Amino acid sequence: MKRSNSIVGGGVSRRNFLGLAGISVAAVALTGTLSSCSSSNKSGGGAEASKSVTLPTYKEFTGVTADLPGNAKGLEAGFINMPKPVASTTAKPLTGPVSVLSETFEVMAPAMGDNPFWQRLNEALGGEFNMQIVEDVGDGYPAKFATILASDTLPDLMWIPPNQGIPNVGPMLEAKFQDLTPYLSGDAVLEYPNLAALKPESWRTAVVNGKIWGAPIPSTPFGQVMVGSHATWEKVGGLNATDAEEFFDKLKQLSDPGKKQYALEPAYVNVLHMITEWLGAPNSWAVNEDRTLTHLYETDQYTAGLEYAAKLFAAGVFYPDVNVTNIKAKIANGSIGAMVTSGPRDVGTFRALDPNLEIDILVPFSFDGTITPTYDMGYGTVGFTAFKKTDEKRIKEQLALVNWLSAPFGTTEYLQKNFGTEGKDFTFDADGNPILTEEGLKNVPGVQSALNIMSAPERVNFNPGFPRDTKYTHETEIKLLEFAWRNPTNGTFSDTNAKVGPKITKIVRDKTIDIITGRAKVSEHADVLKRWKAEGGDKMREEYQAQLDPQAPVFKLQPIK
Repeated sequence: MKRSNSIVGGGVSRRNFLGLAGISVAAVALTGTLSSCSSSNKSGGGAEASKSVTLPTYKEFTGVTADLPGNAKGLEAGFINMPKPVASTTAKPLTGPVSVLSETFEVMAPAMGDNPFWQRLNEALGGEFNMQIVEDVGDGYPAKFATILASDTLPDLMWIPPNQGIPNVGPMLEAKFQDLTPYLSGDAVLEYPNLAALKPESWRTAVVNGKIWGAPIPSTPFGQVMVGSHATWEKVGGLNATDAEEFFDKLKQLSDPGKKQYALEPAYVNVLHMITEWLGAPNSWAVNEDRTLTHLYETDQYTAGLEYAAKLFAAGVFYPDVNVTNIKAKIANGSIGAMVTSGPRDVGTFRALDPNLEIDILVPFSFDGTITPTYDMGYGTVGFTAFKKTDEKRIKEQLALVNWLSAPFGTTEYLQKNFGTEGKDFTFDADGNPILTEEGLKNVPGVQSALNIMSAPERVNFNPGFPRDTKYTHETEIKLLEFAWRNPTNGTFSDTNAKVGPKITKIVRDKTIDIITGRAKVSEHADVLKRWKAEGGDKMREEYQAQLDPQAPVFKLQPIK
């Protein structure tokens, strides 16, 4: 999936910021949003209440067997070909219409009345699936969400994103939405087998104030990667480097303003994230020997990353228009060399632009030839979908709907949701893989993206018709896991973060962009860091330290020469 944030300063698209979920500074917004407290939790706040909630019982889906098995470290199961689909439900979930608010990160599809794929989905569901889709432009989803919330006329289901700046999530949920704990906690979830197949790590993101507020939307456990066209990068020896100096030289060679060609997309913070990995930076927080925590912002790696990113900007290797859209098309035509995507599996999404387009993934390298790089694993979800307050009959029908929409890979429901109807939206190739037809390419992606933003099963690595992409992604994930680190605060909560995390993160982020683009000096980071610490950063540290997993490994910061 592709994903991002309107609270970010100039030059960072919302699409790309959402891809930061669980990594780098974006983790502040994520864990803060999901742990917001309400006045009903006077002792310990939402964090304390959430520690004791009984998560839904996990029952793995075993209907299909992967060609390339995953593992407990996060390696995703890979499928070369789609297995023969099996049914995971026994009845259509709906008896009438349902209204939904979601967002698409693809080109907007035709509306329901003009979209045969959508109409056939309605038939499969048993009722009219009235989904209001917000396009990923401008203020996008947060603005629409705020408008609808203020109107007090809510749709039945609303996607709650983890890091798009929606404030006061805890009180909002308590006031407007349905507590689903009685229907999903413990063995109660077994009534909805596809929801039971969602892992406990995913469910933790849907817990606020000790209550379960919706079905989580799993995403890749991997974090951001830099990708580019093989054809573009082979001109300079490939999308790889032995150190930052060599990479800088490659970027300069690929950038030619006269030909309107640039090496990097103008998503400055995302590129900075890649750079700090090459410098061996921690994934948001580093666990010290004494079990205290040091934040990424406080490290020499972050400062060194700012210096290098500013050097790149001064050299003119970033695409000059920060409002550029459809960057993937520019990757395909060579006008932009590389972009940062939400994870390794995004390589397959470029095939819709050009079936012959080979995309390469940059594995983190040593910044100076001596530093051991790091790779930031992601949080693993993109939020959850909440239900507005309603009666029990309606709750159960909507749970049945989300259960249907969360059907695992290899099921008939998954095939209908993601590819449509055979002979209309897709055809099977010789290996039994669904390939979208011309009609499907027009009608499916924009709706499918919105469907998978508000409901999804655990993700797999599958690229129908392109086994190279599946094998290459699998091999690359194995390499990334050699350097992988997880944010040690994932799964724990900070009430201070819930209150001020997004605000103080934005303060640092805005200054970061100013430094990279030459509007501020690197030395000014020290001043904004003091403000971040004083206005909540130090308090968040204390709260995370108090809940730190004793098994969280020590992260040794390497000296920057």
